[in-house]
Amino acid sequence: MEYILICITAIFVNNIVLSQFLGICPFLGVSQRVNTALGMGAAVTFVMTLATVVTYLLQIYVLNPMDLGYLQTLSFILVIASLVQLVEIILKKVSPALYQSLGVFLPLITTNCAILGVAILVIQRDYTLLESLVYALASAIGFGLALVIFAGLREHLAMADIPKGMRGMAITLVTAGILALAFMGFSGVDGGLKPLFGIE
Repeated sequence: MEYILICITAIFVNNIVLSQFLGICPFLGVSQRVNTALGMGAAVTFVMTLATVVTYLLQIYVLNPMDLGYLQTLSFILVIASLVQLVEIILKKVSPALYQSLGVFLPLITTNCAILGVAILVIQRDYTLLESLVYALASAIGFGLALVIFAGLREHLAMADIPKGMRGMAITLVTAGILALAFMGFSGVDGGLKPLFGIE
């Protein structure tokens, strides 16, 4: 039941992009079309889940025993960059259309602070490997959900008659703020679910 609570919290209550404001760059950059947002969400889910597992194992079995905790950020970034290169190679061969549609945004996964943030958060929260995996997967799903919803809103906004001063990035940021407020409605849900699942 604790894993269900981790999932609900990561997806809705503490959404990585709308509550913790990590990964804003791809959130704003790749959210113009739903198809691209879905592709980016899938790529981020794969990289975030895999990167969290690899960085967790690196931290527990290499950095901690050798007392090299100060290399955490640097080593995590190197692992994430390597995994993004792997995803790029796979996408190029498996789905050239998706690879072309992502374009310059695929390298953005390398510098996506949401991936690095999740990898560091699981260490700070002393999660087990399974809890880390669940949290990473749920955070990636939350990121993808926010991205797809936002892309759908932006597609509708493209057809709307928006005042001249609000067009472009202005209405995009206002929409992102309203979406973040909508997700704030889930605040406190995790506290209400704890007694239900028998968690103190």
